Amino acid sequence: MVAVRTAVASSRVGRPGPFVTTVALLLVAATFVPLGYIVSEIFSTGLGQAADLVFRPRVGELLRNTAGLVVCTVPICVVLGVGLAWVVERTDVPGKAWWGPLFAAPLAVPAFVNSYAWVSAFPTMHGLSAGVVISTMSYFPLVYLPAAATLRRLDPAVEESARALGSGPVAVFARIVLPQLRLAILGGGLLIALHLLAEYGAFVMVRFDTFTTAIFEQYQSSFAGPAGSMLAGVLVLCCLVLLAGEAAVRGRSRYARVGSGAPRASARFRLGTSTIPVLAALALVTAGALGVPLWTIGRWLRIGGAQVWDFAELGAALGQTIALAAVAALLTTLCAFPVAWIAVRSTSVFARMVEGANYITSSLPGIVIALAMVTVTIRWAPPLYQTATMVVAAYVLLFLPRALVSVRAGLAQVPIGLEEVSRSLGKSGPVTFARITLRLTAPAAAAAGALVFVAVATELTATLLLAPNGTRTLAMRFWSLSGELDYAAAAPYALIMIVAAVPVTYLLFTQSRKAAGV
Repeated sequence: MVAVRTAVASSRVGRPGPFVTTVALLLVAATFVPLGYIVSEIFSTGLGQAADLVFRPRVGELLRNTAGLVVCTVPICVVLGVGLAWVVERTDVPGKAWWGPLFAAPLAVPAFVNSYAWVSAFPTMHGLSAGVVISTMSYFPLVYLPAAATLRRLDPAVEESARALGSGPVAVFARIVLPQLRLAILGGGLLIALHLLAEYGAFVMVRFDTFTTAIFEQYQSSFAGPAGSMLAGVLVLCCLVLLAGEAAVRGRSRYARVGSGAPRASARFRLGTSTIPVLAALALVTAGALGVPLWTIGRWLRIGGAQVWDFAELGAALGQTIALAAVAALLTTLCAFPVAWIAVRSTSVFARMVEGANYITSSLPGIVIALAMVTVTIRWAPPLYQTATMVVAAYVLLFLPRALVSVRAGLAQVPIGLEEVSRSLGKSGPVTFARITLRLTAPAAAAAGALVFVAVATELTATLLLAPNGTRTLAMRFWSLSGELDYAAAAPYALIMIVAAVPVTYLLFTQSRKAAGV
């Protein structure tokens, strides 16, 4: 009887149950709302006119700009993120305890604030090169953090065995270390690419046209005009290409293991005469990612003086920002669990569809998602129009992939064997999840919540359209003042956005270390 019970429990562990499947289907249905909006706009426009709007020189120009931005920025961020992670985690570089938090800190600086800072410091910056520089300085931590966490978790015995067999440092890194960084690189690279597809404010300031900036201009001029909807449809196709490529390269490999491996840390590589050049490189990256925005904000604060500090307005904006970000971070992280569970524990087409649907929606500009939700609420749920509920719902759709990447990585490292043992001892599925799975994925879930909090605290376009009357978040106030070229008055809001995000970014850094067993 015990053997039969164990076999039954083992066959059921890891399979999505009815509750998980139902919740995931509801989330998929919600993610299809913006896509349905775009499709309905295409058919209402007419296929002939839609084709004329898509196959024109302007779309080709935007496609080249957007593709060039992704092709240039993502590899640079991957090389920079992995290189910095290896230097900090595997070498004897001085001050290694400080470099880690410093390289996570750029996540606290919104991309549009970074753009404001670089344009203020270098007014001639514009075009693709400016977009690549600003995007790299804003997004490389999305690769650095998971890469550093993976490097800390790797068992040094495997690398030592390779060296004992005659492999040199470069061969060990290429054959042993780099393949185990694949999930971290792919997850971070995908997030960066999706950010680039959806970013608006950073590229407007450097006068670089992408699909998102063009869509925003179309909607501003005609409010949900057909041209903007056709551009959004092309953007969805770009996202599908990214998702298909990431899924093909990622494959079905699993990296879970029972226990934490060797309790000792890997031997650190001695830099020797390379110490000074390496320190100079680390300082240069820090200056570009943190020095430029902080120096620029300080300069504008000094120019503006005491009159730019409207504490009543600043306090109200800060309170509303924190409230919206906290609620959205909690709900988004909870929603990520059923999707991540299906993605990790199933290899079916349904699993790919559930996971991919969320990434597709997040690639859309915030204004497209916002307009879709406005259309739905006005037609079928008028009481929800311009309420905080719809704002939070838009945040969940926009930022679910941020939480999903972290939660999926955490679930992938939970050994199914531990869950099977719990079920064989008579524990129910919910009890097993609470006592085993949730405890082991708690660091990843905390990191997911931190990522979403930072994203919501700095979100701009969807908030501008969906926020109820009287809502003034930090990002909204900053954008309004900087759009009026009142950079001095905008500086306090930029500073508070950064200061408010720093503790959460540090939490993200510490949780990534806990996830790696440090």
